Amino acid sequence: MRDPSPLRELTLARIRGFVREPEALFWTFGFPIIMAVGLGLAFREAPAERAAVGVEQGSVAERYLAALRQSTEVKVTVLDANAAERAVARGDVAVLLAGRDRLTYRFDPARAESRSAQLIADRVVQRAAGAVPRVPTIDDPTRRPGGRYIDWVIPGLIGLNLMSTGMWGMGFSLVQMRQKKQLKRMSSTPMRRSDFLLAQILARLAFVVLEVPPIVLFAWLAFGVQVNGSLALLALAVVLGAMTFAGLGLLASTRARTIEGVSGVLNLVMLPMFVLSGVFFPASRYPDALQPFVQALPLTALNDALRAIYNDALPLGAFAGEVGILLAWMIGSFLLSVRGFRWQ
Repeated sequence: MRDPSPLRELTLARIRGFVREPEALFWTFGFPIIMAVGLGLAFREAPAERAAVGVEQGSVAERYLAALRQSTEVKVTVLDANAAERAVARGDVAVLLAGRDRLTYRFDPARAESRSAQLIADRVVQRAAGAVPRVPTIDDPTRRPGGRYIDWVIPGLIGLNLMSTGMWGMGFSLVQMRQKKQLKRMSSTPMRRSDFLLAQILARLAFVVLEVPPIVLFAWLAFGVQVNGSLALLALAVVLGAMTFAGLGLLASTRARTIEGVSGVLNLVMLPMFVLSGVFFPASRYPDALQPFVQALPLTALNDALRAIYNDALPLGAFAGEVGILLAWMIGSFLLSVRGFRWQ
């Protein structure tokens, strides 16, 4: 009778141990869907809001009151002088039309909605006064695939989930085994270190097959978020990201002796990526001086690659730089992990 493969048995043991932890199952499979539901409802597609425009009583702006009320782009409120000032200060109206001799727009320039409302109100007023645009234009309000916020954020949630489950799952499990002296007992067996570490990676890949498809399927069924690019490239990016963060989780746990110790290391590594890597808003918003560091982070590279496939349907060559960054982090973390890993 052939002896069972150490690699296979170690991989199965890791999978069984994970399945027996209800909390881990929730954070791996349930929490990303709950997050997608919350963000999808908060940023659901809705009709464009009309600009809140105030008109001061007794001002020259009342001449254009009829035109403003007929416009579908503005919501008009007529206010006396005192109420008008309070409305502008509190933001109840985005822009106030006032003035005794000349039409005056009062608004807060620091508020983006106030600047937009001023432009919309001025356009309505100019047309009502008979103004003709010098340059003929055509509005094209066609929706583009992947243009909604929920379309943009779903790949970021997938990347965030791959980072969290890969690093926390790998780091916590190994430190727990070290604390319980399980690793010490394993070190006295004929088992090779490479088999043990490779089994942790294979178990992680087994869970990725069950972890990502539910998010993709739920986003499609609930919010109509479609994968516009190649499913094969999406699978490649997901596996590469999972391997990268599994390697980083392995590296974080190579020397940690306690749960508190590995928690501190994992938070130190993950927090900058959580904030900087463009999960919930574009990483390009950060200053140019910070961009080289932001773009070198593995989660930034993974999110950019996922969005290039998910939303833009780009080929592999279009995000080859991101793939290179992930490969560098993956190979480097694995090599350092094998070199620095200790059983006790």
